[in-house]
Amino acid sequence: MSKVIQQGLRVLEVEAQAVLALKDRLGSEFEQAVQIIQESKGKLILTGMGKSGQIARKLASTFSSTGTPAFFLHPAESSHGDLGIIGSDDVVLALSYGGESPEFSGILKFVARKGIPLIALTGKLNSSLSKAATVTLNVSVSEEACPLGLAPTASSTATLAMGDAIAMAVMAEKGFGETDFAEFHPGGSLGYRLLTRVKDVMHAGDALPTIGLEASLREVFSIMTHKDVRGAAGVVSESGDLIGVITDGQIRRRLEKSMDPLTGEAKDLMTENPRTIDSNELAEKALFVMEQFQINMLFVLDKESVQPRRPVGILHVQDLLRAKLR
Repeated sequence: MSKVIQQGLRVLEVEAQAVLALKDRLGSEFEQAVQIIQESKGKLILTGMGKSGQIARKLASTFSSTGTPAFFLHPAESSHGDLGIIGSDDVVLALSYGGESPEFSGILKFVARKGIPLIALTGKLNSSLSKAATVTLNVSVSEEACPLGLAPTASSTATLAMGDAIAMAVMAEKGFGETDFAEFHPGGSLGYRLLTRVKDVMHAGDALPTIGLEASLREVFSIMTHKDVRGAAGVVSESGDLIGVITDGQIRRRLEKSMDPLTGEAKDLMTENPRTIDSNELAEKALFVMEQFQINMLFVLDKESVQPRRPVGILHVQDLLRAKLR
C-alpha cells in the first residue's frame, strides 16, 4: 500500500472516529438545543469565523431547506451594523472550536443584553463562548486528521455532523415531509416529481377522445386515430359521464376475429368501469397505477366538480416519461 493511500485512510479513520464519538454526547443539551430552535418564532442565525464560518454557512443552507429559516452572520461584520439582522424572536447558533474568537465579542454582548437564546458548538467547554451560551454542545476531538495537528479537519467534520444532527432532529420535530421539501426545491428532480400533478401533464379540451354509446365503430376508429392521444377512446353517457373505454388492443382483436369489424356501436366493444385518476393527484401516482395494472393510459376526472364522473382529460404513459418522472 502506498504512503498516499495510507495517509488518506488515516484521515478517514480519524474523522470517522471523531463523528462516532459524538453519539455518546447526545443528551439533554442536544434535546434542549433542538427544542429552542423548534419553538422559536423567528430566524436561526448561524455564525462562525474561518473554517467554522464555512461550516456555519453550509448549516444555514441545510436548516433553510428543511423548514427553519436561517441566515449566516459574519462575526467580524456584526460589530459594524450587521447585528441588526438578529431579531428579538431569533436564536443564534455559534460555531467555534476554541470558543475564544475575539470577533464574537459583539455578538455575545448583544444576545446577552437582548435575552436571545445562544447555542454553542465548541470543543472547549470552559471557553468564553461556552460560558455565554444558553446551551453548549461538545464537539471536541481527540486529534485532528492533519499530520501536523494544526489544520481544522476532524474538528470541522465533527462540528458539521453535530449541526446536521440538530437540523434533522428539528426537521423531524416540525413534521417537515417530502412535499414540504419539494416546495423548497422546485428545481430538483425530487421537487418536480412531488409537485407535478396529473392536470399539469394531461391532454384536455379538443385533445380528449370521447364518444357516445351509440356511435358507430367507424366513428370510434376515426376518433382514436385523429386525436392527440391515439389508441383509446372514452365512452360517455348522455349526461357526459365516463362509462367505458375502448383501446387499440380491443380494436386489433376485433379486426382479427370479425368478418365485418365495422359493424356495431361503441357500447358493443367498450370495457365498462375503466380505471381513472383524479386531476389533482400526483403524476407520480398515475405512473404507479399504470405500472401496477399494466395499462398505457388513464382518463382523468375532477372529483371535486359538480360532475365528478365526467372526463376532463386523458393521460398516456409517454406523457409521464416525457415529464421525466422516471
